Amino acid sequence: MGNKVRLTTSQALIKFLNQQYLHVDGEEYPFVEGVFNIFGHGNVLGIGQALEQDPGHLKVYQGKNEQGMAHAAIAYSKQKLRRKIYAVTSSVGPGSANLTAAAGTALANNIPVLFLPGDTFATRQPDPVLQQVEHEHSAAVTTNDALQPVSRYWDRITRPEQLMSSLLRAFEVMTDPGKAGPVTIAISQDVEGEAYDFDEAFFKKRVHYLDRKAPVQRELDGAADLIKASKKPVMLVGGGAKYSGARDILIALSESHNIPLVETQAGKSTVESTFSNNLGGVGVTGTLAANKAAKESDLIIGIGTRYTDFATSSKTAFDFDTAKFLNINVNRMQAYKLDAFQVVADAKKALEQLKPALEGYESSFGNHISELKDEWTTERNRLANLTYDRKNFTPEVQDHFTKDVMNEYADTLQTEFVQTTALLAINDLIKPESNVITSAGSLPGDMQRLWNPTTPNTYHVEYGYSCMGYEISGALGVKLADPDREVYSFVGDGSFLMLHSEFITALQNNQKINVLLFDNSGFGCINNLQMEHGSESYYTEFRTNDNNVLNIDYAKVAEGYGAKVYRANTVDELKAALKDAEKQTTSTLIEMKVLPKTMSEGYESWWNVGVAEISEKEDIQKAYQEKADMREQAKQY
Repeated sequence: MGNKVRLTTSQALIKFLNQQYLHVDGEEYPFVEGVFNIFGHGNVLGIGQALEQDPGHLKVYQGKNEQGMAHAAIAYSKQKLRRKIYAVTSSVGPGSANLTAAAGTALANNIPVLFLPGDTFATRQPDPVLQQVEHEHSAAVTTNDALQPVSRYWDRITRPEQLMSSLLRAFEVMTDPGKAGPVTIAISQDVEGEAYDFDEAFFKKRVHYLDRKAPVQRELDGAADLIKASKKPVMLVGGGAKYSGARDILIALSESHNIPLVETQAGKSTVESTFSNNLGGVGVTGTLAANKAAKESDLIIGIGTRYTDFATSSKTAFDFDTAKFLNINVNRMQAYKLDAFQVVADAKKALEQLKPALEGYESSFGNHISELKDEWTTERNRLANLTYDRKNFTPEVQDHFTKDVMNEYADTLQTEFVQTTALLAINDLIKPESNVITSAGSLPGDMQRLWNPTTPNTYHVEYGYSCMGYEISGALGVKLADPDREVYSFVGDGSFLMLHSEFITALQNNQKINVLLFDNSGFGCINNLQMEHGSESYYTEFRTNDNNVLNIDYAKVAEGYGAKVYRANTVDELKAALKDAEKQTTSTLIEMKVLPKTMSEGYESWWNVGVAEISEKEDIQKAYQEKADMREQAKQY
């Protein structure tokens, strides 16, 4: 038996977190960077006391909302390519319940993060304690059970000694690229302060090795045969390719064999947009070039992708009658999708080992890749220069709203700013090495189609869960992960209203973020979805009870928090605001009033959504029939 050290459960937890290291490609560094906290009666006297006593190297940040600070932690890990994490601690009850949306975000995106919510008493002696829910069928169920379906690993600590096996299991999960995701360890609040004689060996430096899983020869042979037998293969670049660091080998294979690249939201900026064979985003929010190439392809090489409905246009993006699928994924479940030939391996490692077997092969795309890219560039340039002319109103910027409604918005918001024009101006004006982030609404679509990242790994969009409220919280996480670069959060007014609590945390801690607020006074993308499928505009615009469009002064809100604010409703005003914002040392917010219905639309893509099968409205009947027709084209598994 080794030497013992007497610590509380919480003290042991913090001591253990300080000793976890990750080893990747010859580099070794601490895996846990710090802890976000909101203290309450369920954790302040346990974990709070332990952090106050000795945080070690852990950086400690006070959050303002549990979901918000958890999103900051998730964005930090995502920006660090899943190689560093923050832990997040909350109190019991509503504090831990607020973590569920963030946990779902982390799970959908396969991002490691450690949630440490307090829990009810293990002894049950004072039950029901403050913020405890009760069930007739079980006294063991607490609010934290809601985190089970949105955690990759979940545990509840009711004895101090349980902490040891639980933490080992937690870090095994978080450091495994094949199953990385959120871990929840709920600790009973009385147990947090209980002492135990822990074995000193438990607190020795522990190194977790991120070894790159190599493909077996059978997988390499099968993959090479499929590629060499194809005429028009396409490489679909997913988040796994980015986390693997596969940029160089992707470029090398694409150049050597004339294979175009198309991207998912998570994979975008793995390879910069200036690479000649990069055709951009694919699917519902994809470019015309990428979607045409995907439809023409006879072999889809999915590299680290989950094949979500947006990437596959609800399984209509490809010609399933002729196309085959080759999936390279470190996760076996993902590799099996779309009945593909599976290579269960690290993306970078697999592509590097596959390269020699493709010697002499060239696709039959020829100059078609550059033709597709040129065609899209022309369309993108058009979208960059759209203007709204209320006198010569055209359907192009109308999209279901009447002329009178559009002019009402223009009058109320005092703007004629077009969203695509604003977004593309920003792309041209900010430094190319800046990080950009968004998550929900119409902006992810505009970003995946139109944003050209010329520096790798500068595009950070959470679209696995598309969680409203991630944008500003996530910008703080990105800034903590990459402090030397400017970060720009693209957020709609709907998401801003949903959650922007960590904007205050950024201001409080001198972590400069730039918020670009696109205000069209409503849930614009959902209004589009509603009206495109035959319904009228119904509770998706922001209007008063007497039906007037709301005009909220968001700049004044941010100014009250202490941010440097700007109002920009023209390209010239936006240019001046961005130039001045870059000089600031404090966080900024640029409020842009943009007209609804001026975002970009889909290009040869379809999204399968629920449409009423029975309705008195002819437009809804038509929308349902269109859906039925498209489902006939979609792959069923």
